[in-house]
Amino acid sequence: MKQLFFLIMVMLLGTVKNTIAQDLTPDQKIINDKLDDFHDAAKNADKKRYLSHFTKDAVYMGTDEWERWPLIPDFSNYVSQRFADGGWSYHSTNRNIYVSKNGKIAWFDEVMVSNNSGNRFRGSGVLRKENGIWKFTQYIQSFMIYNEIWNEVNKLMKQEKIKKEKN
Repeated sequence: MKQLFFLIMVMLLGTVKNTIAQDLTPDQKIINDKLDDFHDAAKNADKKRYLSHFTKDAVYMGTDEWERWPLIPDFSNYVSQRFADGGWSYHSTNRNIYVSKNGKIAWFDEVMVSNNSGNRFRGSGVLRKENGIWKFTQYIQSFMIYNEIWNEVNKLMKQEKIKKEKN
């Protein structure tokens, strides 16, 4: 009975995935797959594959207030250091992809969950089609914070800012 239940669930999930994929335009499907591969490259600490998803003039915006990384050399160096100890692992739970009418620019937003901490992040960015290949020109990662705890988070941020200003 358990095997039958498992088989039915696998079939249903496969059907749902196929239905979602059918609703995407060809460019949206390519970008969706690119985002999946981008996260997989990070999980596997594959620097070459990870960085290949960016344009040469790309910028990565991290979660810390100072994190605005031009791809070369700053973000590339950071990725080298982080991937030396293993990458980071996120999976997307919700994703929206939009393509401009001229088909040269796209933008997206996604909700990601850290496979290590379980915390939720928002990823968003812009892609540009270069020689027929979609690449990130900007990627932004931000923490998702519940509005109900914003006052407590704000207090912690103020305390941390004071500490940093003293150093």
